[in-house]
Amino acid sequence: MSDLFSTLNISATGLTAERLRMDVVADNIANINTTRTPEGGPYQRKLILFSEIKDKNSDDFSSVFENIKSDELSGGVKVVGITKDAAPFKKVYDPGHPDADKNGYVRYPNVNVITEMVDMVSASRAYEANLQAVSVFRNMSIRAIDILKG
Repeated sequence: MSDLFSTLNISATGLTAERLRMDVVADNIANINTTRTPEGGPYQRKLILFSEIKDKNSDDFSSVFENIKSDELSGGVKVVGITKDAAPFKKVYDPGHPDADKNGYVRYPNVNVITEMVDMVSASRAYEANLQAVSVFRNMSIRAIDILKG
């Protein structure tokens, strides 16, 4: 029975991970002009790190997927962590800004709105794909129950 729901669990981990990815992108965009943080200095772009979850029951699938080694089967995705992007900050000459250095330059976050929008579209599409997989699973389950009812 757990094999029946493994597809649903894999999609659920994908939904959770992509939702968090969209939250991180939104946070990056919201802080695109933040020049002063509690840690000091400008906001630093955040990146999310994913890792696959190995399926504990992958040996059960070996007869179904003969061309795939059992250690290659995945059980979903998990968020390993959120790191800060090491890319350099943008420097803008603005001597009147309160955060300008002695030469009149202000360091702005290393956030590029185009990159963030591409990441948002990618995360959104991955989220939709996982949602579609859940919907297909639901419809197949309903049809199987209808068949069993007679």
